[in-house]
Amino acid sequence: MSDLPMRAQLAVALGRTASKMSRLAGRGDGSVIGGKIGLKLDPDLLTRLAANRKLVLVSATNGKTTTTRLIASAMSGLGEVATNAFGANMPTGHVSALAAAPAAKYGVLECDEKYVPMVLRETGANVVLLMNLSRDQMDRAGEIWQLAGKWRKALDGADTHVVANCDDPLVTWGAQTAKSVTWVSAGQHWREDSWCCPECGGPLDREGTNWACRQCSFARPRPEWILHGNRVTTPDGRVLDLQLNLPGRANRSNGVMALAVVAQFGVPPEVAMPLLGKVASVAGRYTTVQYQGRDIRLLLAKNPAGWLEAFDVLDPAPGPVALSINAQGPDGRDTSWLWDVDYRILKGRPVWATGERRIDLAARLEAAEVDFRVVDDIEQAVLSVPPGKLDVIANYTAFQDIRTRYGRAL
Repeated sequence: MSDLPMRAQLAVALGRTASKMSRLAGRGDGSVIGGKIGLKLDPDLLTRLAANRKLVLVSATNGKTTTTRLIASAMSGLGEVATNAFGANMPTGHVSALAAAPAAKYGVLECDEKYVPMVLRETGANVVLLMNLSRDQMDRAGEIWQLAGKWRKALDGADTHVVANCDDPLVTWGAQTAKSVTWVSAGQHWREDSWCCPECGGPLDREGTNWACRQCSFARPRPEWILHGNRVTTPDGRVLDLQLNLPGRANRSNGVMALAVVAQFGVPPEVAMPLLGKVASVAGRYTTVQYQGRDIRLLLAKNPAGWLEAFDVLDPAPGPVALSINAQGPDGRDTSWLWDVDYRILKGRPVWATGERRIDLAARLEAAEVDFRVVDDIEQAVLSVPPGKLDVIANYTAFQDIRTRYGRAL
């Protein structure tokens, strides 16, 4: 840190102070305000803080925060790792994360999809991980084909290694221009946004995990890492059991992507696997809290693909589920995406609908012929459930509200 110019040192110090005051005031972890002040004082602060570090950028529509945590854990044996563990995934959060760990030689930064070109340009990251692209926050997020095109342009000629999920055609197209790519078959469970070829617009033919355009040469690359069920095939042909403490197929996908990334830093899967297994909760996701005899498990689902993965980790026994939907700025104001989610899987379960947009959710559940009860507050749903298990699925701000109410330490 002493190598920084005086202006940058002042920016870091004032940013840290602002972050600390934000935490003391109970306004969050302070990562956004700290980075905002730092960049205001020194617009080049991100570039300065990234210098002489080995950095990974992690981007996707879903799974960024979890995979960032997995990679940081798997790299922990190399030394201190700077990371934005709580999801502040824009340059302000990146500045705060790097400033908080001045001696760390490694950094793993979750990066919002739209900011990948800018952050890559500012940091010169060594590795960029691209996992999936699907519709999200439709009132303010760009068309995902445009996002893939921005990735494609930013990576063209860049001196960075890309690790990419070749089962997602949009991700493949976005990563294809990079000089060096490690292709990973991590699965694509939500396919409703990638039935057409991003290269020519023609139809994509699919057979299992393979896909190819019917009208041009665009096709799935051959993967070096392959996820099949609970097992991973490595580039040298070994088959290893993927042992995680995080549930569901989405997290198995996150896990194999993490293995492929840390291998770029010389961490073999046998070393990385036990470190991945230490991660049992990520910023409250998947955590179970006890409250008045109820075991409440919190699941985050921000968009149709995320809801599909949340449904995947529900217990097979038809236990109770509370659903909470808000439509604040971080969620996106448009809730029409609810109609892209197939809620029929909840039939036979006791279901409660709450949140600011509970009436929108109720209309969707009624159309899906799911029995439900609308409640004004999550507490009503919790207390309506007999002692035992309750899964709560919520979008972003609803999740944070519930997390705050039942234990911020999650």
